[in-house]
Amino acid sequence: MYLRIEKLQITMQKRIVLFLAISITLLGCKEVKEEQKVAPEAIAVEAEEASKSVYEDLEGNPIELADYKGKRILLNYWATWCRPCIEEMPALLKLQGVLEQENYVFLFASDQTVKKISAFKEARGFDFKYIKYNGNYTEQKINALPVTLIYNESGEQVSRFDGGMTWDSPEMIEQLRKIH
Repeated sequence: MYLRIEKLQITMQKRIVLFLAISITLLGCKEVKEEQKVAPEAIAVEAEEASKSVYEDLEGNPIELADYKGKRILLNYWATWCRPCIEEMPALLKLQGVLEQENYVFLFASDQTVKKISAFKEARGFDFKYIKYNGNYTEQKINALPVTLIYNESGEQVSRFDGGMTWDSPEMIEQLRKIH
């Protein structure tokens, strides 16, 4: 009888440890879904000069952000496998329709192959200027996608947005219009 009780206690201890391990694992894996940000505060960045080219168009021609000096740039880092990236694209398309007339250039940079970017472009039909990013995301301090950088007319990075945004909200449009 003593042996059976001891065995039962050990089994109960194992169950408790197993339960705790599973609980901790599930808590760590729990998907936290935040509300989409309507007019988020842009992450303050010290103005930085537009970086030297590590970009190319889908035909392989180099692109320099400095080529767009005198214009404001919305540079969106995205990927074909990134759900939040794709979810924000319809709002970005609407925003592009509004701000292109106000001296904005929209660039969509991915580090994926030109073949994958082109296939995505054909399949989804978003009318964006897609470019290939040949740099390293860590150089841009990018740990997750999407990330959107805003450059002023002097070519200085003045805002950064991490994560999917509601780009076509009146508050966001107003915030982006104030950048010069």
